[in-house]
Amino acid sequence: MKYNWQRNDWPDFRYSLEGLQELLLRFTGKSGRVDGLLAALPEAGQTDAWIQLMVSEAMKTSEIEGEMLSRPDVMSSIKNNLGLNAEPKRVGDRRAEGVAGLMVRAREDFAKPVTQKMLFEWHALLMKGSPRVRLGAWRRHKEPMLIVSGTIGNEQVHYEAPPSAAVPGEMKRFIQWFNHSAAGKKNDVTFPPVRAAIAHLYFESIHPFEDGNGRIGRALSEKALSQGMGHPILLSLSQAIEANRAGYYAALKQAQQSVDITDWIFWFVKTLVCAQEAAEADIEFILKKTKLFDRVRGQLNDRQMKVLRRMFKEGSGGFQGGMGAKKYMGIAKTSKPTATRDLQDLVAKGVFVPLGGGRATRYQISL
Repeated sequence: MKYNWQRNDWPDFRYSLEGLQELLLRFTGKSGRVDGLLAALPEAGQTDAWIQLMVSEAMKTSEIEGEMLSRPDVMSSIKNNLGLNAEPKRVGDRRAEGVAGLMVRAREDFAKPVTQKMLFEWHALLMKGSPRVRLGAWRRHKEPMLIVSGTIGNEQVHYEAPPSAAVPGEMKRFIQWFNHSAAGKKNDVTFPPVRAAIAHLYFESIHPFEDGNGRIGRALSEKALSQGMGHPILLSLSQAIEANRAGYYAALKQAQQSVDITDWIFWFVKTLVCAQEAAEADIEFILKKTKLFDRVRGQLNDRQMKVLRRMFKEGSGGFQGGMGAKKYMGIAKTSKPTATRDLQDLVAKGVFVPLGGGRATRYQISL
């Protein structure tokens, strides 16, 4: 079996967009809807929306690679990078620091052309704290770069990337393609989602780094989208991919066996639309949160506000297991009778909705 890079016409990708117009229109329409929702938020709400989306992207892009990160660590790292913490908070997990740094840098660099230096800086940011990985450098090992799954002795090879010796030349050609395909340049790829799909597949097929290729490849896709839209794109591609991880790997594997990538583009654009739907839900959640805080301003005590803010930190997915008296006592550092009174007051004011009854009663935020 030949891989895409082993074919004579590599990397002249072929594809047909026939039948894709409806998806492309949905992408454009939802982009406008997301931008409109964001504009309806106050400045603090807009910042909150960006942080929540970057946190989701950072966590999910790591989960795809099998790394489980702490949400508070990732959020603190992103806020540190954005200068939003009065004093930078200490984060113990360097993986969280690394991926958060990549998220912020990729957003800041969205309009800039891709360069080797930029990719090396992204890689060094992402992989800091990984002592066995050469930071900010193409891979050099002589062994084949294999994408495998399964246990030791029963590995299944899904893909073999170009040899390390070919990487500098392949990446020079990739960088030229990425920059020339940007809006307004020759060889223009008309639709941002199509360019993003090709960029991701092209980069992943070269697999230029020892580690971190998937995370950087997804960041490049979002960069391509942002350049096409003229502003940083507000969505989490990795969140949508992680929700269908098996489908992602299957589509990628199929696409890496040919230079005809029509099926891959259709799969990728569908995934982008799913990512937009999730972003829309997240921003609507923040909008409802803002309205709720406006409605109860001055009506809640410090304990209630502390618990409410803690619950909202979990995002639109909700506070796991709901809020109970015991959890309330732990967060607010208060007694059970006080926790019970506070919870009943929150229900009376329409902030909480009770679920169940008796000792098993749990509360969710009423939005």
